Amino acid sequence: MNLRHVSPGYRLAGIGVLATLAFAGVEGNRAHARGTPAHVAHEGAHDTNKGAAHEAHKGGRHGVQKHALHGSDYHPPFAAIVVDDNTGQTLYEVNADEPRHPASLTKIMTLYMLFEQLEAGRLKLDTQLPVSAHAAGQAPVKLGLKPNQTIAVEDALRAMVTKSANDAAAVVAEAIGGGDEAEGARLMTAKARALGMSGTTYVNGSGLPAEEQITTARDQALLGLLIHNRFPNYYAYFSLPSFNYHGREMHNHNGLLGNVHGVDGIKTGYTEASGYNLVASVQRDAKHIVAVVLGGTSNGQRDGVMRQLIEAHIVHASAQRTAPPIMEVANPNGARANPIVPMAATAVAMPAPAAAPAAAPAPALAPAPSGVSREGVETDNPVVPAYPPASATLASIPTKAHLQHGKLRAHVATPPPIQASNPVVNPVVTASHVSRPAGPRPPSARPATAAVGAPQHHAPAKPSVP
Repeated sequence: MNLRHVSPGYRLAGIGVLATLAFAGVEGNRAHARGTPAHVAHEGAHDTNKGAAHEAHKGGRHGVQKHALHGSDYHPPFAAIVVDDNTGQTLYEVNADEPRHPASLTKIMTLYMLFEQLEAGRLKLDTQLPVSAHAAGQAPVKLGLKPNQTIAVEDALRAMVTKSANDAAAVVAEAIGGGDEAEGARLMTAKARALGMSGTTYVNGSGLPAEEQITTARDQALLGLLIHNRFPNYYAYFSLPSFNYHGREMHNHNGLLGNVHGVDGIKTGYTEASGYNLVASVQRDAKHIVAVVLGGTSNGQRDGVMRQLIEAHIVHASAQRTAPPIMEVANPNGARANPIVPMAATAVAMPAPAAAPAAAPAPALAPAPSGVSREGVETDNPVVPAYPPASATLASIPTKAHLQHGKLRAHVATPPPIQASNPVVNPVVTASHVSRPAGPRPPSARPATAAVGAPQHHAPAKPSVP
């Protein structure tokens, strides 16, 4: 029938019906797309009002990892610990054995496994590692590696300790796992058990969101001590202030480097589920402590809590070694208990020590961006002021979590205040006191890589601000 024979009223009604059907079809497609993981990741990356969203992330050949979004009222559960390297004693802890998501602290174990490969000669710093499509497809933060290109081991290492690049971490985990990141993560978990990290399970090499990927503050403190003591030369990479890759300057995410006296590493981490995490190593004269903060609510708050922990407890750390350094030991059973003993197991009644002296004021710095990532992972350069506002204290961090059905459930509670505490000195003295030599200077930011065993050129150490 020719439309010329249809009255204008009927023609308008027909056009309205067609428009309604077309609009309904578009909305149906949009609703269907919202249910796909790819759309969830895309939507989270572009919605600044929803905070950090989880990533659609593939888990190697073993399928897709499961990870959950939390609501706007979600508060990452808090945990912390401070350990004296010279005595092996715990100086402070709260929720130290409760399960937490490690986020990019996962890269510490990935690097531990890489250092083993370098130490054994199976890899060299100038070894070229292939970049798979899986590695290139990792969520930001990343270098922007392309499939089928290669990257030198040393460049991947530097990218992980400074920029916290997820694509570089996936490349290294694949190299550890014979081409499969999931297999690399399985080997990382087996290594964790052998080291005594009984509360830690790895699912990937980067720390991107995964429900099953969990750890504890005590386990991270142990790993921080082990990687420092076993690989002192390679550990120096954690103190790199920046890294230049193909003309792009990338700054270290650890805002305490160069701003807190004695901090020599090691790693930050952030996802929406984990909150803001940090493992820090501090050496002052003959004292050495490793401190862990998990579940901070911002970069500044996390760093402020870490500063308080450092200043309150390093004054009570031992300047003499009274216990052998915590090192990896061969165990025929393939597993060991965490050698860092909880405070309750060693504590004795003693008068409360005097409060630690107040730290000298630092020069004020200009405010810096908060560094919250839209992708739910670490940002490119979350620089924070040297001294956060006074509100960044433990009292403002929620605590207490337990694992239910594979998911961390947070409960708001007031954590105990930071109090200085005397360590219980081990009365058994080893045959010889081990004097800690001055820490190695960080490797230079040279663009060319060098083979293992070749002389390394060192850049002058960056001055610290007390």
